[in-house]
Amino acid sequence: MTPQAADGPESVVASRRSKLTPEREQEFFDAVLDQIRECGYDSVTMEGIAASTRCSKSTLYRQWRTKPQFVAAALRSRRSSRFDGIDTGTLAEDLRHAARAAGEWSGKDTRLVQALGHAITQDPELRCALRETLVEPEIAALKQILLRGVERGEIRAGHPALEFVPVQMFGVMRVRPVLEGEYADPDYLLRFVEAAVLPALGLT
Repeated sequence: MTPQAADGPESVVASRRSKLTPEREQEFFDAVLDQIRECGYDSVTMEGIAASTRCSKSTLYRQWRTKPQFVAAALRSRRSSRFDGIDTGTLAEDLRHAARAAGEWSGKDTRLVQALGHAITQDPELRCALRETLVEPEIAALKQILLRGVERGEIRAGHPALEFVPVQMFGVMRVRPVLEGEYADPDYLLRFVEAAVLPALGLT
């Protein structure tokens, strides 16, 4: 006999969700994240996203029951590392490439973090999605770059500066807008790596 579990509530939800193509779903995700960057999390509504993407409110609520769930799904749709593929053969050059790559998306990501603001302190799902999307993949990829440098013998495994490289890189991206009113662009981050990160690691 064919199992009946497929007729349960979960299958109904899956059936409803499957009506959206991946492209249409990504259009919704891009719209909500763009509006958050532009207007701030509190100003964005499901109704506004529905209007901007020419769909009904019921379509959004059928897919994502609440705004926090919708935004968390949008964040997770972008989970990837912009450092993937960086492997020049030397740690110093890898870090220079990472600086340029980080500078390309620093402003966009920093605006998103700033715009989410208070919401991520109040909603655990949003906070978790933000870490999974904008923090953990980049940290993991950066640690892999450092590990390859250790494996090549360019720097010893116990070097005290190694653990602080991710904090340095991501810290300066988040703090520069506060201190200087400007985002950390590729040129700025490259100069930062040359002046602060490489000397701390004993590299040139």
